[in-house]
Amino acid sequence: MISAATNNTVDIANGKLTFGTAALTNFKNLTNQNQSLWGAMGNSFLYAVVQTLVALLICSLGGYGFELYHDKKKDMLFSILLLAMMVPAVATMIPLFKMISKAGLLNTVWGFMLPAISTPFLIMMFRQNSRSFPVDVMEAARIDGLSEFKIFFQMYMPIMKSTYAAAGVITFMNAWNAYLWPKVVLTKGQAQTMPMLIANLASGYTTDYGLLMMGVLFCSVPTMVVFFILQKQFAEGVTGAVK
Repeated sequence: MISAATNNTVDIANGKLTFGTAALTNFKNLTNQNQSLWGAMGNSFLYAVVQTLVALLICSLGGYGFELYHDKKKDMLFSILLLAMMVPAVATMIPLFKMISKAGLLNTVWGFMLPAISTPFLIMMFRQNSRSFPVDVMEAARIDGLSEFKIFFQMYMPIMKSTYAAAGVITFMNAWNAYLWPKVVLTKGQAQTMPMLIANLASGYTTDYGLLMMGVLFCSVPTMVVFFILQKQFAEGVTGAVK
């Protein structure tokens, strides 16, 4: 991908794997498109960051409640949530679009993120990792007079930071790479995201592969940076480590 972003279409079609001299030309062509590269990057950052923060808060509250406040009704509700993971996202696309449209949330960050701020997978992930949360510490905090929300924000969240990191990486990457739902709900050009911009670059009668690879490179860098920064915490969170 990186080497292709520095070559032109002819070199890429011929299978050239070494770096070329067309990087600046491809970059200029990318920024001179009718579609705004920096606007799409800004939209993707805004949508992905807001969705990640809200999803982490809601899903961690859900996982915390399901695991540390057990009863049969909650367990039954959790089983229903797990069954919801088997429903294809495409099957809910039309009802979701009607709901978002009637609410007047088309072409907004809320319309983009509302269907994904509470997912069964993240709730299950937080619930499973909450099993290693020291309940004795929570009971001691209650005796000292801490409210349930203070226990959550001041004790649970710092202890479970590796789980938050893993869930944050997953949520950010899913939000950044999302294409189908944004394509449905973001109908205006100024609201488009990077995956939508790249899909438009690949459409048409002829494709400039150097230009396309430069766009893919710009789209890939943020997720790679986030992953490499949080890779240690990601590994700990996936294995359920609590320090």
